[in-house]
Amino acid sequence: MAVSKVAVHFSCSVEQVWNTVTDLTHTAWRSDLARVEILDSTHFVEHTKSGYTTSFTVTACEPPRFWAFAMENGNMSGAWEGSFEAEVGGTRLTCTETVAGKHWWMRPFIPGYLKRQQKRYLDDLRKELLK
Repeated sequence: MAVSKVAVHFSCSVEQVWNTVTDLTHTAWRSDLARVEILDSTHFVEHTKSGYTTSFTVTACEPPRFWAFAMENGNMSGAWEGSFEAEVGGTRLTCTETVAGKHWWMRPFIPGYLKRQQKRYLDDLRKELLK
């Protein structure tokens, strides 16, 4: 199982970061997604632009401080946690992602994949928050 943790500062309020990250009806800012399908209050499915789907189950929601979910697709299963903290000049978002590959041959590639995914997500988020 691979774990990647990254903390990033945004020059805006905790509420603004929280609202952007957790609003599943407005995900056009995500460069990797085609759409998000909301199934109910705790389940949703992300559809990538390449047609791949990942299912999510919200495991914790404490607005505007903490959001966590389990995730699964054909290649991996895991969890994501986001901690939103006010700090001088803005907000610190700490993302922790834990992923296990479902195929033995994928295991060496998971850490690099996680780093790239987190970087892309946070770059997209920064662009959205600067609008």
